[in-house]
Formats: sequence, C-alpha cells, structure tokens
Amino acid sequence: MNRRSILMAPLIVPLVTLAAPAVRAAGESGDGARWAEIRRELFGDRPIEPAGDRLVLEAPGRAEDAAVVPVSFTATAPRRSPDGVRSVHLIIDNNPAPLAAVFRFPPDGADPAVATRIRINEYTPLRAVAETADGRLIMAERFVKASGGCSAPAGKDQVAALARLGRMRLNGADAAAPGRPATLQVLISHPNNSGLQFDQISRTYVPPHYLTTIAIAHAGRPLLAVDADISLSEDPSIHFTFVPDGPGPLTVRAEDTKGGVFDGAWPVAGAPGG
Repeated sequence: MNRRSILMAPLIVPLVTLAAPAVRAAGESGDGARWAEIRRELFGDRPIEPAGDRLVLEAPGRAEDAAVVPVSFTATAPRRSPDGVRSVHLIIDNNPAPLAAVFRFPPDGADPAVATRIRINEYTPLRAVAETADGRLIMAERFVKASGGCSAPAGKDQVAALARLGRMRLNGADAAAPGRPATLQVLISHPNNSGLQFDQISRTYVPPHYLTTIAIAHAGRPLLAVDADISLSEDPSIHFTFVPDGPGPLTVRAEDTKGGVFDGAWPVAGAPGG
C-alpha cells in the first residue's frame, strides 16, 4: 500500500512489543497519539463520525489465539442511500502495520459485510472506518485483548505451506441461486509471513511474504476488492454476501509480495431455485 512505509514501524524486533503491556488492561482507550498519527496519514483532516448502528464491528473482547482473531463488520444502511458504504478500512492501532486491509465494494458488488481473520500483536483498539456514498467517514470501534499474534510461529510447516501456495477453496456455492443472497467463503492457502516470526531451526527471522490484493468477481461482475497487509492471518479467509443475477463462474485473483499471482474459479448459481 502506498502509505505502508509511513504507518509501519521498522521491522526490527527489539523495537516491536511482542507481549501485551499490563497497562493496556487498565484503560481501553488505547494510545491517542498513535491513533492521531494513523488517522492523519490515512484520512488527513477529514472528519470521522461515530457510526452508531450504521456500521457494526464484531470481535472478541479477549482473543483465544492472537494469530487468528475472528472479526467482522456489517454496514446496515441501504446500498443506494447516502449512508451506503463504498469502502472499509480495517485498522489495528497497536500492530506494527496498523492498516490490516481496505475492502472496496463496487456499487453492484457484494454487500458491505465481511468476516475475516486477523493477527493482533498487543492489546489494542480495533477500528472499522467506512466511507459512505456521499463521501463521509464513519467509524465503529472495539477493544481487543490479545498479544503476540504478529510474531507467532506459523501454524503449518513452511515447506508444506509453500507447496500449497495459492491453492483456493470456495465454501457455500452449492446453496447459491439467482436472485437470492448467497454467503460464500473464499480460503486462500498462503503463509502470509509477517516478517516478525522467528525460525527456531535457522535462528533467523522468516522474511515477509504475504498477500497484497484479492479481487473477487462473478460472471465478470466485480464483487469485492481487498488491499491487504501483514495483519491478515495465515491462510486468509473472506466471508462475503452477494445476490447472483444468473449463473456464472465465481473468480478470485490474489497477488503477493513476491510477485505470485493465484487464480481460482468455480461455477455458482446454476438454476433458479436450485
């Protein structure tokens, strides 16, 4: 991302807090100076309104696994209204790279409702900042207690992970039918190495290697575009909902930091009522 070098702390492990400071537990407002810096770099001096019930952000108050934290957001305003959401920035204030991903929703694309999995490095505010159809910014916020997610060892053997690099799976396609909302899950096999993980065998840090973009379409119709960074978990997962307007292939294209390009395609929405 074009602001990644500004927002990301230097990848020098002594400068990265790998355990959650106890002081975070006492106050859940986070570091106001950190958020002010992130806000300025991403949004300049644009005002950001509290979302209220227009944008619902869900995340556990305390994560079971800091390397795989489930999170979802749902915009409740009608797509064609001034409050209709066009994009959502998912921000983890206290991560080394706080901008986890930007989700972009074409006017006739997927609903602005996504579930995914993220890494959290220390106790932190988690924010979803949405841009509406009329150009306003609204924000929903949660506080999550988790630590060590960005430096946690990979859940799978690196050799096996690289052998499966870029393989994809689509769940939920069998239930999709034209004219009815379909909720699907795209899974992409990728280690999404953060650059902060330590290899105990080689005694070196695993170089960063992660997905940067994911583009999803149905029958040539763009549904969802994702600009991603190191804070998406290993083997990224994206749940989304859209209404098929007829049969056609659901296609996914993903790219990573090493120039890898990965494609998947599946038939979706065969017959009405099917």
